[in-house]
Amino acid sequence: MTSLVSNCRPLSIAVRHLYSRCFSTSLPYVKNEEKLNPSETGTMCSFIHPSAVVHPDAILGQGVSIGPFCTIGPSTKLGSACKLYPGSHVSGNTEIGDSCILMMGAIVGDELPGRTVIGCNNIIGHHAVVGIKCQDMKYKSGTECYLEIGDHNEIREYASVHRSSLPNERTIVGDNNLIMGSCHIAHDCKVGNSNIFANNTLLAGHVIVEDHTHTAGATVIHQFCHIGSFCFIGGGSVVSQDVPKYTMVSGERAELRGLNIEGLRRRGFSAVEIKSLRTAYRKLFMSSDVGSIEDRLTQLEKDEELVRVPAVYFMVQSIRDSFAEDRRGICKYRSWSGS
Repeated sequence: MTSLVSNCRPLSIAVRHLYSRCFSTSLPYVKNEEKLNPSETGTMCSFIHPSAVVHPDAILGQGVSIGPFCTIGPSTKLGSACKLYPGSHVSGNTEIGDSCILMMGAIVGDELPGRTVIGCNNIIGHHAVVGIKCQDMKYKSGTECYLEIGDHNEIREYASVHRSSLPNERTIVGDNNLIMGSCHIAHDCKVGNSNIFANNTLLAGHVIVEDHTHTAGATVIHQFCHIGSFCFIGGGSVVSQDVPKYTMVSGERAELRGLNIEGLRRRGFSAVEIKSLRTAYRKLFMSSDVGSIEDRLTQLEKDEELVRVPAVYFMVQSIRDSFAEDRRGICKYRSWSGS
């Protein structure tokens, strides 16, 4: 084990001692650890359990903790202060940033062409699978595929995040997202920042989720759908069309149910902004006037006082974008008489 650790840069000096005062109490099972001497190297203590398999070509940062039965592949790079709990594995061309935690059984990366890059301060939960081959039948063996994850994300137990299906695409997850247990983010999805996906939220391929969205449990989102910022998706919903910004949808085939008022308040939207959004929403989706959604959008855009409010402008633009040729349109909405 000494020769193995000595070949792992920057772990250049290894001494067989157990320094319990230096080792994190989160890994109490460690015995006979390899320890860097801080007085000789100027670095934090690093620990590799004797049963772990770390390839000599792997690059390990300072202060890493690698627990029992972990494996670290030859093309991997672990940032400083990373912690790997028992039975977690990192393989393929994979880079993990500083202060990330892999819980028991977590798997990151795959021996595929392409790359998995994970930022700093992320938690990969128990038996979560991140950065493996996509489930797209059009994927061809040997094609490069990519996954990029930002900082401060928590990906909980049994969740899965797949690489892209095409070499010119990326599966992307931004910063500060909470992805709860058994969620799935498929190939080529683009997830923004500060989203909350409740348990069993399933994103099919090429889904775009903007920022500050919230899904309830058992939500299913059809491929190529676009989920706007600050929206809420009710539990058990099947979303087969776009969800405009600031709105709330639910149903076996999700329908618009109004604005996400509580979510907007929590995110600091002013009373004036919420009132303007309510007025705009009524004009678009609850008017008794006969006419298409296109006609109502045109009429709303003529109301200079309303469209001067940025939130209203962004909502209108979000709806217009959904009717582009390559988009799926917006979720169905209830008419005034049916509400």
